[in-house]
Amino acid sequence: MPKPVAKTTSDSEYYLPAERFFPANLPSALTFDDVSLATLYSEVLPKDTDLSTSLSERLPLQIPIISSDMDTVTESRMAIAMALNGGLGLIHYNLPAKEQIKEVARVKHHVHGLIQDPMTVKPTATIADVLEMIDLRRFDFRTFPVVDEAGKLVGLLPGNVVRERYKALKVAAVMTPRKQLLTVEEKRIANDPIKVADRFFTENIGIHKILVVDAADRLRGLITSSDVERITGEAKSRRKPARDAHFRLVVGAAISPVRTPDGKLDRDRIIAHVGELMQEAVDAVAISTAHGHTAGVGDMVKLIRGEFKDLTIIAGNVTSGEGVEFLARCGADAIKVGQGPGSICTTRIVAGVGIPQLTALHAAGRGAAKKGVRLIADGGITKSGDIVKALTLADTVILGGLLAGCREAPGEIMEISGKLYKQYRGMGSHAAMKAGSAARYGHDKNDAVRKVAAEGIEALKEVSGSVDDVLGALIGGVQSGMGYLGAKNLPELRQKARYIRVTPAGQKEASPHDVIEVATRSGG
Repeated sequence: MPKPVAKTTSDSEYYLPAERFFPANLPSALTFDDVSLATLYSEVLPKDTDLSTSLSERLPLQIPIISSDMDTVTESRMAIAMALNGGLGLIHYNLPAKEQIKEVARVKHHVHGLIQDPMTVKPTATIADVLEMIDLRRFDFRTFPVVDEAGKLVGLLPGNVVRERYKALKVAAVMTPRKQLLTVEEKRIANDPIKVADRFFTENIGIHKILVVDAADRLRGLITSSDVERITGEAKSRRKPARDAHFRLVVGAAISPVRTPDGKLDRDRIIAHVGELMQEAVDAVAISTAHGHTAGVGDMVKLIRGEFKDLTIIAGNVTSGEGVEFLARCGADAIKVGQGPGSICTTRIVAGVGIPQLTALHAAGRGAAKKGVRLIADGGITKSGDIVKALTLADTVILGGLLAGCREAPGEIMEISGKLYKQYRGMGSHAAMKAGSAARYGHDKNDAVRKVAAEGIEALKEVSGSVDDVLGALIGGVQSGMGYLGAKNLPELRQKARYIRVTPAGQKEASPHDVIEVATRSGG
């Protein structure tokens, strides 16, 4: 009689795809350190991986990272740094509406090819008027095209005469007149402005600006040699900035569900504010609330979608497939997933709600698959390995704490016991809600201190250097993870990911242990 053959177990029984792994672990909900990804056969080198993604058909990104719309994380400096690295910054709304619009404008005017609406001055203005405008709008340039009341180009005001000593002079007296200026007609650059500009600057040594005019000599745009050099240099660099169709850096802005005294959405104020953001060419708006699966958030998404058909809309936050489907039906392009996972968020402690982040992402993914919207993993990420795990279930991640210590983050640097720190606070903290984010948590700003239970804390983050350095280390870690899974791009990462549950002993084993460290570990 033949001996019984022992049953063998294949790797596929040890390491499960998401659709089998997460249901098998119910009713337990899991987060990043509870899970590890199985390594797979690979022919992919980390340096060859493609991290591009998108938030909508209209908004591609070169890396899947967004800086959080928190008042201690993202203003224009952070958003510029994010876009230059290929990501997106979301300007927070804890500041006056006009200031937020200016922050967006600073990003869009930072470095790009054709400046379609360059800042101009009138020939009748004085240099004192120009200096006042530069100070008010915080421009870091001093050269301006000069146009008449009809918009026709009449000259160029050089930066070397925009000085206090000349403040009494009229612009017309010190500008370079039109007949001495080299210009390019608009139709010549229609197909490839950077290529045309590059050839123009090569042929015209000493000229640093191209003034673009139409057939009637009206000013239509401006191209600078420094912008062209930076953009052409990007083709030779591994760092690919995220730009719009007109070569401007991309940027998003968070908006609040503004209400009238009787509690209804203030349609006029909301539409007016988004309209002004659109005039500055904002690429996305984020309707950011702690609880996105609500009638109020749905109504706001519908309102904005109805008025601005081509605007990319981010909405959230939710932790369920039903929440994703709801916001997608209302018109959102990308949905933020996460309630309570952030390092300075206390929603789960205060309100007793929320789902650990990886399980929440898997649940939300069912709704995303039905509706074809993008998912954004928002919160709980402390290292590059967490980003890899999040991207097996989401299209992008939002970072707060990992960026709050960067020098580009808002806030002053303070020294404590010889170390440098920056303030970092949850948008549900009393201080942040008093500053304007109370609506994000369903409260009135005036009650933010007296009656409201805070859902966030105030803290400090040690200064961590530049955004370039931090993102470089994080992206390097993500590329390593993709190499281990043999995934050359993010869709392949999601398709190939296999999960296994990790015990507390396994978590300890994964970190450096039983040694005395002599050097600080970098970024990821």
